[in-house]
Amino acid sequence: MPVQKVLVVGGGITGSVLSVALAQRGVDVDLVEISPRWFGVGHGITLQGNALKALRSVGVLDRVLERAVPFDVLRLLRADGALIAELPTPRTGGPDLPPTAGALRSDLQDALCDAVHAHGVTVRLGLTVDRLEQSADHVDVTFTDGTTGRYDLMVGADGINSRMRELIGITARPAPVGMSIFRVVAERPAEMVCHEVYYGGPRFKAGYSPISADRCYTYLLDENLDASLVGPRAPLALMRERGTGYGGTWAKIIASLPDDTAVDYRWIEAVLVDEPWYRGRTMVAGDAAHACPPLIAQGAAMCMEDAVLLAELVTGDGPLEKALDRFMARRLPRVRMVLENSLRLAEWEIHPDTPGADPARIMSETLDSLTAAA
Repeated sequence: MPVQKVLVVGGGITGSVLSVALAQRGVDVDLVEISPRWFGVGHGITLQGNALKALRSVGVLDRVLERAVPFDVLRLLRADGALIAELPTPRTGGPDLPPTAGALRSDLQDALCDAVHAHGVTVRLGLTVDRLEQSADHVDVTFTDGTTGRYDLMVGADGINSRMRELIGITARPAPVGMSIFRVVAERPAEMVCHEVYYGGPRFKAGYSPISADRCYTYLLDENLDASLVGPRAPLALMRERGTGYGGTWAKIIASLPDDTAVDYRWIEAVLVDEPWYRGRTMVAGDAAHACPPLIAQGAAMCMEDAVLLAELVTGDGPLEKALDRFMARRLPRVRMVLENSLRLAEWEIHPDTPGADPARIMSETLDSLTAAA
């Protein structure tokens, strides 16, 4: 087996799935997370079938589905709520899994955290890697608290603004896409049974998705507003003002929110390390290597696929470099396709009069292609 002891840097979706997948295969795993508290943020997440498949492989799918809401269609609506089209969602995880499920991100992360602990992973919070030195057969790491460790492999799973990416010498940096997102969790109306997206309104689009029996995730995609607004407590009044002109269930949800509701507001960024993600015995994966606009709902799925495949290959036969080469050969074309299609979709949504723009087609084609094995 190429690796027996692995350091995972970052305790989000990628790092958690990777830690469990490695531990299942007998690897001694240390996970470090820079936050002193380990939990998922509270907004919603859309999990396509290929994400559900990855969750099943690490044994947490049943728990996630206890609270999540499966559905099998995406509805495209006009700004007033009138139906444009209803698109069946391809079963990217196979015929025995739901095509899609909406979930609270905190429910997902709680399930992953429990699985990490249950599999004997050593978890250390409030620190990260300060520096490292590599040799042919190991990497020596010094942590920010002054302690050290020796590993066969270090994986940076520390997100789109990854420090590990820079530390190992990868120069790719995230860049703004040209759109931003307001996000809020609200009470779920009885009529909401699937993801619905509103086009043709005053902003790029609005939408929502059920994420539990009584909660929904509601969002508005807009141009990039003042950067001082970025954070978890943007004013609801601003989201209401920017969303004026959208009707249907979306308007009902926003009107029902208490005036002091906190809104998460972010500029959307993207990054792709379009070269090998490893340098010797160090590498990045998940959003640290590739992060796309959330327009096809494949961000988390791509991260989980990375984690499951990486664990499989580095615990197989042969040298580590061969395993990482095989990993890159399988992952880079797939994530590049998802990122490029997501960016094309973003461009069409920013400029809807673009000749040939067809958001429904590109979403369907992308998901259809992902029914192939990761």
